[in-house]
Amino acid sequence: MASSLLCFGLCFLVLFNICFAQIEQVTGITSEGKQQRQRQQRFQTQCNIQNLNALEPRQKVESEAGVTEFWDQNNEQLQCANVAVFRHRIQQRGLLVPAYTNTPEIFYVVQGRGIHGVVFPGCAETFQDSQQQQSFQSSKSQDQHQKVRQLREGDIIALPTGAAHWIYNNGRDQLVLVALVDVGNSQNQLDQYFRKFYLGGNPQPQLQGFSQSQGGRSQGSQGSDDRRAGNLFRGFDERLLAEAFNVNPDLIRRLQRPQIQRGIIIRVEEELRVLSPQRDREQEQEECEETPSYERDNGFEETICTMKLRHNIDKPSHADVYNPRAGRVTTVNRFNLPILRDLQLSAEKGNLYPWNLNAHSIVYVTRGNGRMQIVAENGENVFDGQIREGQLIVVPQGFAVVKRAGNRGLEWISFKTNDVAMTSQLAGRASVLRGLPLDVIQNSFQVSRDEAQRLKYNRQELTVFTPGPRSQWGLTVA
Repeated sequence: MASSLLCFGLCFLVLFNICFAQIEQVTGITSEGKQQRQRQQRFQTQCNIQNLNALEPRQKVESEAGVTEFWDQNNEQLQCANVAVFRHRIQQRGLLVPAYTNTPEIFYVVQGRGIHGVVFPGCAETFQDSQQQQSFQSSKSQDQHQKVRQLREGDIIALPTGAAHWIYNNGRDQLVLVALVDVGNSQNQLDQYFRKFYLGGNPQPQLQGFSQSQGGRSQGSQGSDDRRAGNLFRGFDERLLAEAFNVNPDLIRRLQRPQIQRGIIIRVEEELRVLSPQRDREQEQEECEETPSYERDNGFEETICTMKLRHNIDKPSHADVYNPRAGRVTTVNRFNLPILRDLQLSAEKGNLYPWNLNAHSIVYVTRGNGRMQIVAENGENVFDGQIREGQLIVVPQGFAVVKRAGNRGLEWISFKTNDVAMTSQLAGRASVLRGLPLDVIQNSFQVSRDEAQRLKYNRQELTVFTPGPRSQWGLTVA
């Protein structure tokens, strides 16, 4: 039995080592030179994009209580940014079973409410239903587990590599999440594709990431690929697992091969009972979690076990730029969500136009519609078209972009491949032109001094522009 336990433990040692690397980064053990190498590795992808397109999900995989949709990992835009993107639609009382990835992950709650749990190997079970010193077997109703968090529309959630997480929809509406995984991150030591390692359910091959990029079946859970499907426990010898868990082999067989093909989003027949703070303290807890936590490098203020993973990016009070006639823009980066420093990711929510100096930007339209133009370094227009809710487009590093809201307004979430993504405005009070002398503008564009002055000073807004006399919809330029 000892040898069996040893083998089983070694299988999960990789997961623990991944999280230990995260602890090193959080506590400041990782040197700045190593972080610089991580940044350099991310940007080694070859990008030769002549034309950009608004992308729809390529594959749709149905589960018992929801749907998962994937954008094509082989698409040139996504390969340039070294990312993969997918979307979950979880029905009421649907449970997304626990899983972890080989890459850092960041997701945005487009719609709905729910409960989110993350398990960090080596961290204590901090949610306990009793403080009495008694064994678990003495009370069948007793439970203890790691921290759970409330989810609501507008939340950004950051997940380090190897952290297993689950999600439950306890709201009245469908819970919709759009997720980005950073396959270009140095923590991914496999290949250019992401992989999902499911600890439960009946994952179809497409749901495990790598196989869906190889052209597997796109619908349902049946077909010739079933022999390749299964959760993480399926490949182990059932007798070894029975010894490792000290349970009957029949229980292991049910764990490895559930009788019902339910996929990865399963329906909970009765309301999920999870130990969490009282309902009347829920808002207080959320406000506490949303209090900005500025970056510290000595490692004592925040550890991997208690690290803040969530930040709501939809609250108007959190806006970084606001124009009552044009809209607002809110940024979440390593300064208000410190874990993003180690994940090398950030996000932006709003309806204006930024120019990304040091990051690719993966733009997902959450609501409305509008026109978008993207221009490359040689002045070539690589995209000029309409974008609408549910579509995705990649803005490569340094490319200039303009967005104009349509008749239903325009809202989007941008995932950025840098924890402190820098933007430079082309117009407005903080623009490049505003920082140039008038004579430089005049001679560079061969215009009169009066024309140069109008170019430089006619727009007094910072980032989000009010509609001009020829338009009734807001505009952003960067």
